[in-house]
This record gives sequence, C-alpha cells and structure tokens, in this order.
Amino acid sequence: MADLDAHLLIVDDDERIRELLKKFLMRHGFLVTAARDAAHARRVLAGLDFDLIVMDVMMPGEDGVSLTRSLRETHTTPILLLTARGEIENRIAGLEAGADDYLPKPFEPKELLLRINAILRRMPETPVQDTVPKILHLGSIRYDIERGEMWQGDELVRLTATESQLMRIFSACPGEPVTRNKLVEDLGRDRGQAQERAVDVQITRLRRKIEVDPKQPRYLQTVRGAGYMLAPD
Repeated sequence: MADLDAHLLIVDDDERIRELLKKFLMRHGFLVTAARDAAHARRVLAGLDFDLIVMDVMMPGEDGVSLTRSLRETHTTPILLLTARGEIENRIAGLEAGADDYLPKPFEPKELLLRINAILRRMPETPVQDTVPKILHLGSIRYDIERGEMWQGDELVRLTATESQLMRIFSACPGEPVTRNKLVEDLGRDRGQAQERAVDVQITRLRRKIEVDPKQPRYLQTVRGAGYMLAPD
C-alpha cells in the first residue's frame, strides 16, 4: 500500500509517460503533479512542497542530474531518477548529484511503486512520545536521535531521506561497524555489487556534512573488512 496523500512530482518531457505515471500512481493513493521539463519543475517547486520527486534524466535543456544537483542546494525532498542509461557510472553520477535512488528504463510500474514506497518509508517520522532527546556529538555537529535532526551550531543541516536513514542506522549502534550488505538491506535495496557501490556514494555524501576533512573521516569511519562505523565523541 502507498502512503496515502503523499504528494509526488513527476518530471518527464514525454507527455505519454507523464500521463501514464500520473494515472497509475493516483490509482495507488498518491497525489500527483506533473512537470514537462526542468524549468517547469522549478516553477512548480517554488510554490508547492512534495514528498518525493520522480524525474527523468534525459530531458531537453537542463537534464535530470543537473536539476537534482541544483535542488540539493535548497531542498531535501527525496528524488528518484528514471534513466535509460544502463551503465553503472551514469547511475552513480545521479546518486552523487543527490538522488536517493534510480530506476533504469524500461521498468515495471509495480517496481516503481515499490521503490517509491521504500523511499517514503525512509523519511524521518515525528516522534510519537515526548521523550528526552538523545544527542550524539560529532565535533561541531549535534545529531538528535529522537528527532532525526542534525545541527551545526544554530543551523539545521539538511539531510536527504537516504542520509537520514543512514544516520538512524548508525546511531542505533554507535561504535559498532555495520556491513555494506546490512546497509543495502536496511535501505530497502536489492543486493548486489552495484548497490554496495551506491551505498559508498551515499556514505561519501554524508561525510561531507559531518566531517572536517571527508577524505580523512574521524566520525564516520571505514572499518576494513567490516564496513562503516559511527564514532561519536
């Protein structure tokens, strides 16, 4: 089942695909808005907030990867890229730009639905109980475990849905390594070498937000032969 009333933005220059996706996703309980290109998407995003963006990579003018990179400067909305490019490096480029997941064309509509729901499940939830927050300190960074929020001083650090999920996974077992296979599984992705590489990309992006020197990580460490480990102060 889809998260009812979740609002999706579909960005694709192919009108037929836009309409097919819109009708399919609306039948499964989503609110759906469609944009025909990057410029149209920017205008829509200026006035509306969305729970997730499903975006084609190959569009005339500004492509999906470029738009993703630009949106990540101001938006944390999850982004799922649709791409006809099957090469792993092109998929990795999309993740490096800030996408949360990708789906190669052609795809089964059911798989798209599963991917969308998996991403939405990774979004931070509002705590049900009013409990005393638990805080992890990572140098100048504070991570509020209960709220799923990261702060640097008085400024909130923007985290994507995938980065938020990674922090929840690591903060549940600070000081203990988590294998790449476990991260792939907990992120709701299919197993395989390509997905492990995708996790590596997400780790690299997260390090840029919490490390003074991401190339020599102090807090999100690589444990040889064991995976990754969060080592708070």
